[in-house]
Amino acid sequence: MDGSDESLIAAHLQGDPAAFRELVQRYGDGVLGYLCRMTGNRDQAEDLFQETFTRVHEKARTYRGGSFKSWLFTIATRAAIDTIRRRKHATISLDHETHGDDDPPPAANAVAPDALDPAREVVREEQKRQVRQAIASLPPGQRAALVLAYYQQLSYQQVAETLGCSVGAVKTQMSRALAKLAQRLPEAVDVIP
Repeated sequence: MDGSDESLIAAHLQGDPAAFRELVQRYGDGVLGYLCRMTGNRDQAEDLFQETFTRVHEKARTYRGGSFKSWLFTIATRAAIDTIRRRKHATISLDHETHGDDDPPPAANAVAPDALDPAREVVREEQKRQVRQAIASLPPGQRAALVLAYYQQLSYQQVAETLGCSVGAVKTQMSRALAKLAQRLPEAVDVIP
């Protein structure tokens, strides 16, 4: 086994549990971070994480090569959008922190660089809260495109594959999402480092 995603899927299909664990270890933090940003709720993201990897396990035979990461995030996106639609009228709580691979939990003994300036830290935390709230208010398609491209650093081609649309549609979704964020966050956009 060469360690590529394709060989790990093949090994998983042959019954090697270590191969599936490797895939979860390789992509788990990214998927969880993505789902936290999509749902705005850590507990719900963890449930969707389980659902995503259960679907990957069950649908591994349908993987036809190409970018495994795009295929994986397609499954995660569909699970997240289904959940968002089900709770369409529910309020999203963004008062608590969500931690994924791009938002690691604060270490108990770590000292933040801004810890010496409490006023600046308060402003930064408020900006983060406003950004999380603005992202959560985007329609699911725009939110997915933005989070996949910006936070997960997928190319527009990979985002298009993940969302099942054209690159042009991704660019349109990104443009609309950024325009809405600019309207909602005029001061935060200018101040965020």
